[in-house]
Amino acid sequence: MAKPAALIGVSGNPARFRLLLKERSVWLICLLCALISIATTFGILAVLGVEAAHFFEKVPASDFFFGKTWQPLFEPGKFGVLPLVCGTFLITVGAALIAVPLGMMSAIYLSEYASPNARRRIKPVMELLAGIPTVVYGFFALMFVTPALRVFFPSVQIFNAASGAIVVGIMILPLVSSLCEDALSAVPRSLREGAYALGATKMEVSLKIVVPAALSGIMAAIILALSRAIGETMAVTLASGQTPRLTLNPAESIQTMTAYIVQVSKGDTPAGSIGYLTIFAVGATLFAITMVLNVIANKLVKRYRTVYQ
Repeated sequence: MAKPAALIGVSGNPARFRLLLKERSVWLICLLCALISIATTFGILAVLGVEAAHFFEKVPASDFFFGKTWQPLFEPGKFGVLPLVCGTFLITVGAALIAVPLGMMSAIYLSEYASPNARRRIKPVMELLAGIPTVVYGFFALMFVTPALRVFFPSVQIFNAASGAIVVGIMILPLVSSLCEDALSAVPRSLREGAYALGATKMEVSLKIVVPAALSGIMAAIILALSRAIGETMAVTLASGQTPRLTLNPAESIQTMTAYIVQVSKGDTPAGSIGYLTIFAVGATLFAITMVLNVIANKLVKRYRTVYQ
């Protein structure tokens, strides 16, 4: 049998043969890891797709996607997912309004203004926020954020969307700050020096040179943080409640898609029932929203990378 082309000429050199064999082994291991990731993704798609198909055999898709009332565990059930989507939207937008400006400003400070010693001290402390369990954020929202909000706004309910958005914004703040700071720091020093040579101030260099040059990385960081906010579960379950309501009022109790999945997954709903199948329909919807965000992020990254490179 003919030898592989890569092994021709090395059979007489044992050391070279062993080195090539190790390289092939590493290549196979890396390929296997990649295939496992792909297989896991397709497995998730298969499970969600099959179970969601069973759900849509019993509930019309138009009622699910355009219905305004979500009461799947009552008789007769109502399966309009818009209240859950609205609750998820409130949490995500509120968290973005907090995390994106604060994260960008802290990233600009760490990249352009802070001394190396200050950067080494501040950045690890900020990243500690990412290591706090999400259930702790939920208790923090329930015991501190909500009472503080009710001091200034007495009409705020005990469980409310604003409290959940605030703690989720704090939660994703290190993600935005760290990734944006990495993107800003990767901008070549020559661009800064050229701007300084033309008489630009540090603020002008930061906002008009460095930020546009790092825009692809910044957009990727923001989209990644938003995806993290959409998928958050425990913090919003404890802070925002479990009341599916089609509202844009952040002072009211709402329920997100992930919080509903947690509610049904406790085991009280019989497996195979229409109420049980709703978690797969909601999960598939959540998966689709996240996938759309990732596609948008990739397109934005490619666009701005092409413009500014």
